[in-house]
Amino acid sequence: MQKQLEEVKNKARISATGFAVDSKSSKFKIFNFTRHALGERDILIEILYAGICHSDIHSARSEWHEGIYPMVPGHEIAGKVIAVGEKVKKFKVGDYAGVGCMVNSCGECEACKISNEQYCEKGMVATYDCLDYHHNNEPTYGGYSNNIVVSEDFAVTVPKDAPLEKVAPLLCAGITTYAPLKFSKVKSGDKVAVAGFGGLGMMAVKYAIKMGAEVYVFARNKNKEKEALQMGVTKLYDTTDTAVVKERFDMILSTIPTPYDITQYLKLLKLGGEMGIVGLPPTEVEPKIGTAGLIFNAHKKVYGSLIGGMKETQEMLDFSLQNKIYPETELITVNQIDEAYDNLTSGKAKFRYVIDMKSLKE
Repeated sequence: MQKQLEEVKNKARISATGFAVDSKSSKFKIFNFTRHALGERDILIEILYAGICHSDIHSARSEWHEGIYPMVPGHEIAGKVIAVGEKVKKFKVGDYAGVGCMVNSCGECEACKISNEQYCEKGMVATYDCLDYHHNNEPTYGGYSNNIVVSEDFAVTVPKDAPLEKVAPLLCAGITTYAPLKFSKVKSGDKVAVAGFGGLGMMAVKYAIKMGAEVYVFARNKNKEKEALQMGVTKLYDTTDTAVVKERFDMILSTIPTPYDITQYLKLLKLGGEMGIVGLPPTEVEPKIGTAGLIFNAHKKVYGSLIGGMKETQEMLDFSLQNKIYPETELITVNQIDEAYDNLTSGKAKFRYVIDMKSLKE
């Protein structure tokens, strides 16, 4: 990183090396680029670990919208601070830091003022596949790379004794599931069902159990039933069995990234129950809910949830570390990213893939 430190000293753009796709059908390959110069309230992070999120796949393959290519995905980032701007107060060189799904927002709207930056009225600046209106609308590049420059306000503090390879996925999978459970005020004795038992679902289960809920799981098969029961799940249902479910739930959290029938889950809520949705299938197959589905499941609430604000993200991280709530992870090298994508889309993946960025050579 000596080259980058010289660039910081000279107030120059920061050189970076990452793994990128140059179209929705291409494989990953080495990509050299530059990041904006270190601002007075920015920090430069040497990325040590980057988690792979299913959102990365949707984005890389333009399944939500046409992507900005070349694209360096990755919004589950953990690393070491190697330079700080002149007015930075939150970090010093040598600290550990994490970066999640966003790297900036307008900072002026009502959402930003209450630390709901993800709902910024101007639009949050996503960590990758986004035009950064704070830096001449240049495209953002994510965590499958050796470094990142980010405002201190959009990085979370990480204790030096934290397991960084497990911290990285918390910056998306953790906050994405923690936030709706808090929003629905899940408490001891509540019955909570988690629909989908991938990387997000597993985190939702861990948080809900720690909050004192009686937790159930809906999965597309029973391949992970043993793991679910070992985690403390009361029962795992195959998604084809919803008609025989006798329980009624205070909350259902859907992490499903593929087509499904929302109404079938609404029927399983108690009167006054809530369904939070965080899974986002590809646009052409995203599920819909009609007026009848709402009226005939009246006085039940359904809402969407998008990650969490920076204040809540730090709260989630502190809660996770205090209670040793981590994702099940498997370390891979940058040369295994394509294989990891294939495993995730075919259902073969059992754990959260995390890239060891030391495997990326400049």
